Amino acid sequence: MPNLTTNVESVAERHPDEVAVSYRGHDTTYAEFWARTGQFAAGLNDRGLGEGDRVAVYLPNVPQFVTAFHGTLRAGGVVVPMNPQYKSREIGHLLSDSGAKAVVTLSDLVPFVEEVRDDTNLEHVVTVGEESGAGTDFEAFLGDADSAVVDRADDDVAVQPYTSGTTGQPKGVQLTHRNLASNANTAADLVPEGIRPEDKQLGVLPLFHIYGMTVVMNATLFNGGTYYPLPEWDAQEAVSLVEEEGLTLMHGVPAMYNDVINQPNAEEFDLSSLRLAGVGGSGIPVEVLRRFEDMYDVKLYEGYGLTETSPVTHFNSPEQGRRVGSIGKSLPGVEAKIVDSDFEERPRVERGPVDEEETDLDEITGELVVAGPNVMKGYAGLPEANEEAFTERDGTKWFHTGDIGYWDEDDFFYVVDRKKHMINTAGYNVYPREVEELLFEHEAVADAAVVGIPDDRRGETVKAFVVPVPDADVTPDEIRQFCLDNLAEYKHPREVEFVEELPRTTTGKVQKFELRERETEAAAE
Repeated sequence: MPNLTTNVESVAERHPDEVAVSYRGHDTTYAEFWARTGQFAAGLNDRGLGEGDRVAVYLPNVPQFVTAFHGTLRAGGVVVPMNPQYKSREIGHLLSDSGAKAVVTLSDLVPFVEEVRDDTNLEHVVTVGEESGAGTDFEAFLGDADSAVVDRADDDVAVQPYTSGTTGQPKGVQLTHRNLASNANTAADLVPEGIRPEDKQLGVLPLFHIYGMTVVMNATLFNGGTYYPLPEWDAQEAVSLVEEEGLTLMHGVPAMYNDVINQPNAEEFDLSSLRLAGVGGSGIPVEVLRRFEDMYDVKLYEGYGLTETSPVTHFNSPEQGRRVGSIGKSLPGVEAKIVDSDFEERPRVERGPVDEEETDLDEITGELVVAGPNVMKGYAGLPEANEEAFTERDGTKWFHTGDIGYWDEDDFFYVVDRKKHMINTAGYNVYPREVEELLFEHEAVADAAVVGIPDDRRGETVKAFVVPVPDADVTPDEIRQFCLDNLAEYKHPREVEFVEELPRTTTGKVQKFELRERETEAAAE
């Protein structure tokens, strides 16, 4: 495998006239798309950029992102994807740390680039959109002729995304050609009969994020399907696209599916064209999953992964069976186990999910560790972080996910919560996800997040932030009592605060550190 983008080249040779990318009424065939990637690679070569050089892509989900991504790889470069919602302070670290020599961005975002440019190695700014007078227009940047695919070794870095940085500075994750190609191909095989040329994939997950990049974009393009990018999440627009174009595949984060079922006209949506709907990024509340399935008669298949694992390690494959509440079984070629702090395997339960009210989770849970061809090469320039992230046993290099979970005798895995999210109140461990699952069962709750907040007597106590459904006739005390009626006393939220919305990343994860920091600051005043 000289370069993972050759997967697209082979599809273009076999299906040149099939549509590769469809964006708001404009279709690009595989032959046209492959030619465009060659022109972009030639544009890099013409400016002295090529093998090993970092190219930052600071764009939403637009066709130019897909072209720049595969064009950079075709030239032998390394893609550094950046969140288009980031401002100058955030991109400054990514650009300087990666050593990117070029950035492709929207014209509107150029001022953020210019503000930090002197502190980076940037030589070229390529712009998409209305000409701003700064940088080189994307079309003008393209070369005149196709460029040959530069051979890269399996272990060469192809993409360097950055972790979300909820603690400390974001870390550059070195993902190789082997990491990404193996995971994209495996993800495609998880779809019944595989992804086919007639498949149409909703591209609403952001491309700067590994989930949207691998499972959605690359898995589709590697198998001749059509990728339908959307630059931002809008439930009505996304569902309309599924209905009008007869899309067959959809992946999203839990917040997206929750948005769909809470639309005023949710009962009117027709999603019958979907043959697979996947969910990942974080655990989906069981109640949200069931409401979605009951409303649309479309099964949701939950998976699990991290940026460091390219991303998928587990999936509830339709062919292997599904366990609601489980992240599924590990992918072919991926090893996984649950270990304690001494790296000893934790005992398996007979069959999950367990009744968390009847089970002492501390007796069965441990950290999920994984190994396989999809696991990153390492964090860029951070030897100490790499030492903490990996444990080698009997010739296998295991990656520590930081997630707490358990496993059963049928090889299904269950994630209880993030290690750093666990609340310790008066010596008892409380897993926020358990409380959140219950909150979603209340008819007046549209969204919810649970965090630990400072408490003089208990060290920490449980607080719930709740977004009520519109016009709900409910009080915080009623929500608190609902939890007290259904959970052990130490688990119930002693504080419930109604909010209009929860702080989320663009990939839908609740930014719990923001909620905790706010409470810590309030307690200190």
